[in-house]
Amino acid sequence: MIEDATLKTPRGAPDESVMTTVAKARVLLADDEPALLRSYRRVLHRAGYEVEVVEDATAGIDMFKTGAFDVVISDIAMPGMSGLEMLREIHAHDRDTPVLLMTAGPNLEGAIKAVEYGALRYLTKPVSEDTLLDCVSRAVEVRSRTRRSNSQAAIAEQTVVDRATLDAAFDRMLGGLWMAVQPIISWSAHSTVAVEALMRSNEPILPHPGAILCAAEQLNRLNDLGRTVRRRIAAIAASLPFEADIYVNLHPADIGDDDLFDPSAPLSNIASRVVLEITERSSLAKVPDVLARIRALRTLGYRVAIDDLGAGYAGLNSFTSLEPDVVKLDMGLVRGVDTSATKQKIIGSIVSLCRELKIEVIAEGIEIPAERDALLALSVDKFQGYHFARPAKPTPDVNWS
Repeated sequence: MIEDATLKTPRGAPDESVMTTVAKARVLLADDEPALLRSYRRVLHRAGYEVEVVEDATAGIDMFKTGAFDVVISDIAMPGMSGLEMLREIHAHDRDTPVLLMTAGPNLEGAIKAVEYGALRYLTKPVSEDTLLDCVSRAVEVRSRTRRSNSQAAIAEQTVVDRATLDAAFDRMLGGLWMAVQPIISWSAHSTVAVEALMRSNEPILPHPGAILCAAEQLNRLNDLGRTVRRRIAAIAASLPFEADIYVNLHPADIGDDDLFDPSAPLSNIASRVVLEITERSSLAKVPDVLARIRALRTLGYRVAIDDLGAGYAGLNSFTSLEPDVVKLDMGLVRGVDTSATKQKIIGSIVSLCRELKIEVIAEGIEIPAERDALLALSVDKFQGYHFARPAKPTPDVNWS
């Protein structure tokens, strides 16, 4: 239980050097137990956070819409609207706000829903003081990174003064587009079994993939982008590790592009080495005959992977609709798995299902050895993440420590 007073500085509490930054972080706390509200509020106030409290989800949504909050913490079981419903309403208003959900009655179904709806963490009551502060500190860090990323994208968008300028910048970007690669490794074999190809740009107006995709959509040039990326990947295939599979991200527009299905297209020539990643967050509803097109890609020799499993909105429905050869566990599900029994149960269930369906599992976003070891204990053997290697050109060396 959280103590009413403490003489020590708990793990997760800010030191004086960062107190000014943390003091600006605002937390919205929703729980129908007044004693817990008071206790959590005291702990967070002592750590330097500004905290607003409400006793039901409806009041929480109203307060959220009238003020800027960095983190939301909510109990799941509350009278009237539940914490899960509150989470959905908050993310409909602002998708980037981290939400921590708490429950006194944890179960696998609730945990899966919390992850699918976008909860950053799923906590079991009673939540210790250290755990609360650690989770809020990480949530504030996530919010800060998101704001920096959005700010960079906004600056890039402001630089583009008109469509002609953007179109010219897009042409320059396509001309200089290059592919970084990140290894996907088998821990048991201690070898690189695949690489993911990731587009990179030297164009100042379109400096990162998010800005590139935004411009491609705005200019209606997604097909130009997809074809260029596929040509670049085919061109570097010979320089990649011998016989390693190549993972290629697809935009829904790519699946509707007949060039992808051309047997003479450069990427089709190496289709047996290529795994096409379809992200759960991508909407395929507007792609005509999408399942027939997926079958046609398999006929050419391609395999199909579901990317970001656990982060999107379709949940396990992707298994039945796409029948993937590979699933990649989203980094949000992987991050902190070593300290989360809930995430371990979810991943264990997914691994068990994939084993029965003969689907390969890859965990992405590994940043520390403890995450790798927790996943090894859950029978996951293939990994991708900064702990092993960052994307680079040429193929970077793998850290096996």
